[in-house]
Amino acid sequence: MQSFDSLPTTQAGDLVLLVSPTNKKIITRLNTGEQIHTHRGILYHDQLIGVAWGSEIATHTGSTYILLKPSLHDLLLETKRSTQIMYPKDIGYVLLKLGIGEGQIVIEAGSGSGALTTAFAWYIGNSGKIISYDVNENAQNLARKNLARLGLEDRVIFKNRDIANGFDETNADALFLDVPNPQDYMAQVSKALKRGGNFGAILPTTNQVSRLLNEFYRFQFGFVEVCEILIRYYKPVAERLRPTDRMVAHTGYLIFARPFTTSTFPEHHSQSTE
Repeated sequence: MQSFDSLPTTQAGDLVLLVSPTNKKIITRLNTGEQIHTHRGILYHDQLIGVAWGSEIATHTGSTYILLKPSLHDLLLETKRSTQIMYPKDIGYVLLKLGIGEGQIVIEAGSGSGALTTAFAWYIGNSGKIISYDVNENAQNLARKNLARLGLEDRVIFKNRDIANGFDETNADALFLDVPNPQDYMAQVSKALKRGGNFGAILPTTNQVSRLLNEFYRFQFGFVEVCEILIRYYKPVAERLRPTDRMVAHTGYLIFARPFTTSTFPEHHSQSTE
């Protein structure tokens, strides 16, 4: 069995997740000489540096926390928000459907508080780039701060612009719209996205989705998929395993499509099972 002495340890500058026995979570970046004040007592950053991941750490009052590496899921849930952020359940599927990966150029419109931006930046690596458009400068400033907190700000270019005037970029690998009227911008999307690239959007109501679907035909987008992601948690108690009293149900409809060039629009190029 591997001893604690040989396990990887925390370093100054690391992002850490501290979890209390009641599952209260704190995410912070370790800096020598700093403190974390909690209702359970004070934690000193110096006592958290050089400690094996998974260790139990005590505050000055003797209350304990478990020291963990935060996952992307943890980071997204702790995103500071001024607007409703996308849920991790939706973000995960968006990442898969858009094929987000190392070195890609990804455009988004609707920076919001930066939750989806964070996920994109996490996966495109240092060789990729995210270009994030939003007309709301205050929301975009919060997104900048959220990215900077995680050390991902260098992977994102923020543009405080109305996308009705078009995108500066062409040949992007993927493009995602989190705006209430994506159907109005399909001409701009077509110019910015590479042929065969991946397009996605999120909308709260079916009538908005229908308006977007009508525009796909006009701009030669096929391979259309419309879905929603529901997630149901269970109480993790072996003797009383059952669903929790609440579930994360409808948060939005996800719409995906891909642009292509052909003389005949293939209406069968969708995920319909009819």
